[in-house]
Amino acid sequence: MPKKILTGVVKADKCEKTRRVEIARLVKHPKYGKYIHGRTICYVHDEQNTSKLGDTVEIIECPPKSRTKRWELVRVVAESQLVDLAALKAAHKLALESKKEAEAAAGEG
Repeated sequence: MPKKILTGVVKADKCEKTRRVEIARLVKHPKYGKYIHGRTICYVHDEQNTSKLGDTVEIIECPPKSRTKRWELVRVVAESQLVDLAALKAAHKLALESKKEAEAAAGEG
């Protein structure tokens, strides 16, 4: 039987060489026919730590790497467009401080 290949989004990248990938799926309820949003969480082995939080990745089944890891990273399909909020706030704070210093220097002179 061929190995499964799935596409999902990286939801956690805290551990070295391990990513938690969420695979969204739609399932039709057998009795009522309503479509239900489901998700599957897979722990993925990422040898080179190439994927980051929010990236869309392609994964493939593999023999167990550990107690929870049963998938390997094939490739990063799309990189995330998430902005690091802490870095953005720090840059904004520095810009405000330099602006105040420039105004104070202009007011003195």
